[in-house]
Amino acid sequence: MSSLSDSSMSFFDEHARYCRCGKLYEFSSSSTNKTIERYQKNDKSLDRLNRKIPDQQITEHLKEEVATMTRKIELLEDSKRKLLGQGLESSTFDELQLVEEQLDRSLSNIRERKSQLFREQIAHLKEECFSSQEKMLMKENACLRKRCEVLPLTLTTIPHEKEDHERQIMEVETELFIGLPERKSSY
Repeated sequence: MSSLSDSSMSFFDEHARYCRCGKLYEFSSSSTNKTIERYQKNDKSLDRLNRKIPDQQITEHLKEEVATMTRKIELLEDSKRKLLGQGLESSTFDELQLVEEQLDRSLSNIRERKSQLFREQIAHLKEECFSSQEKMLMKENACLRKRCEVLPLTLTTIPHEKEDHERQIMEVETELFIGLPERKSSY
């Protein structure tokens, strides 16, 4: 296969990749045949130069290789169809069981990755939320500290005013008078 160009080789690589990814791209059979014919021509010329193998052996070898590759492609396409839930009519119970197990493993992997992404997102949001809450609490704490600095001054002045008022109340005349109270005049 080393005799094929990169673009020709990409056909086989792309076909295998599409089968694994679940995407269905159909290539025209004429394009496939042309690629195989180019491969056969290039491979024949290289083999003749390098090994001096008879044409019939080269042809047989290439036919076997093409048949093997065709079977592999068909198996991959069949497997892909079954994973997509298509063409299950001819499947046996054991085949369906294997497909189900494979899908369960795939779903488990998908769910695990999804959970991991959710955990990372939650951690990120918590970090953002806590950092903004922390900033808000630090500001509030600073405001409360300022208020606490002012508050002790007002608390210390309140008891003095209270004591003065209590002293005034205590200075009441307690003399006993019979009759109408007289007004005292200050001369």
